[in-house]
Amino acid sequence: MAEKKLVEAITSMDVDFAKWYTDVVKKAELIDYSNVKGCMVIKPAGYAIWELIQRELDDMFKATGVENVYFPMFIPESLLQKEKDHVEGFAPEVAWVTHGGLAPLTERMCVRPTSETLFCDFFANDIQSYRDLPRLYNQWCSVVRWEKETRPFLRSREFLWQEGHTAHATAEEAAERTELMLDIYAEFHEKILAIPVVKGRKSEKEKFAGAKATYSIEAMMHDGKALQAGTTHNFGDGFARAFDIQYTDKDNTLKYVHQTSWGMTTRMIGAIIMVHGDDSGLVLPPKVAPVQVMIIPIRQQAEGVLDKAFELKEKLKNFRVKVDSTDKSPGWKFSEQEMRGIPLRVEIGPKDIEAGKCIICRRDTDMAGLPYEKIECNLDEIEQKVATLLDTIQEDMLKKAAGHLSANTFEARSKEEFVRLFNEKTGFVNAMWCGDRACEEAIKEELAVTGRNIPYQQVKLADTCVYCGSKAEDMVCWGKAY
Repeated sequence: MAEKKLVEAITSMDVDFAKWYTDVVKKAELIDYSNVKGCMVIKPAGYAIWELIQRELDDMFKATGVENVYFPMFIPESLLQKEKDHVEGFAPEVAWVTHGGLAPLTERMCVRPTSETLFCDFFANDIQSYRDLPRLYNQWCSVVRWEKETRPFLRSREFLWQEGHTAHATAEEAAERTELMLDIYAEFHEKILAIPVVKGRKSEKEKFAGAKATYSIEAMMHDGKALQAGTTHNFGDGFARAFDIQYTDKDNTLKYVHQTSWGMTTRMIGAIIMVHGDDSGLVLPPKVAPVQVMIIPIRQQAEGVLDKAFELKEKLKNFRVKVDSTDKSPGWKFSEQEMRGIPLRVEIGPKDIEAGKCIICRRDTDMAGLPYEKIECNLDEIEQKVATLLDTIQEDMLKKAAGHLSANTFEARSKEEFVRLFNEKTGFVNAMWCGDRACEEAIKEELAVTGRNIPYQQVKLADTCVYCGSKAEDMVCWGKAY
């Protein structure tokens, strides 16, 4: 019910999803625009989410033997040119440095769009023997890609990410690492971000420039569009041959290494917004919420109320908790904390203190303007109650998102049905495909959709391609994407 909506300044997502998204990132103070065109300032509230993402992912990487490194941000043009397919894939997006101070450079350098060539150049000198393998490296950094159209978190000219680069003795080890990292990304999204994903392999057309095979996880946003949430690449020995990365094996023969690369970016913050957000603003999964609990004193000027609020904060010190002790009205504070997506708010006032209780309010249960779920809690039970509720919220958010993905994933067994679904519905459509690039491009031209990936979980829906009628082997997940 619109009149009960606490935050009136946000455009409804059903009216204009793109405007709703921009309103949320701005009004929740996640970003601000900068004078550098196409680049954003990530404000403390936004960067804190990224720090939690980093912390969780970094631990998952290190558990598999990955070590962190840092490489230069500049790549000499001659080094970039060593891998022809790679250069052609990134050429339109590369930013070039041509001067050092006032003097022209003898060789221009690009600001890294990705670091495969730098890692390869390093590996060529660093790896000599089978004893040096595997090399399992990751770096947290920023990259630059000169995008024509930008949108906060989803697409900007400079963005933050992690890029993993590994080198292995055998093709089997490289293939195993590529799929292991995809599994880690999928687990991270589901367990930490509460976002279900479709795991699969990219088509030849959609794979990374220079890769033998590319795999992705695809997430469905509230508007039914896909967001590529993470990719892993098996390079085989292609880069190794271009950069002469060889090692002496146990039998004393020279062999080329086999490599992988994998990455995930700050666009995941955009995914969190578009999967979980509502017309009141952000809804953050507890595991990446910078503030998990906001304590709001009611009639805080009354004797003992603020003291009790800070006493509760101390009780909840094992969680990320704050007290809103500003002089704003409680209604304003509720509205502000809902906008910021804080999972739980605790309300405490004179009557609550007298009764030895408080009110706990869940952010994730606001549905179609109905009141948030409020739970009465004894003050001496608050630690356990908050822990239980945060776990429940995390699980319920995943269930809700999984239900949305399931309800908006369709199957097509004929071209007529395929076309109709994309004309009438928003979401993913699973359908058989012949594997021909010309057919894939024709589908994109007619329907403005792409094959998001060839899912691991295959169902043979028909014997022929849904679009051209030729023999088909693979079911593809098709959709419109950001």
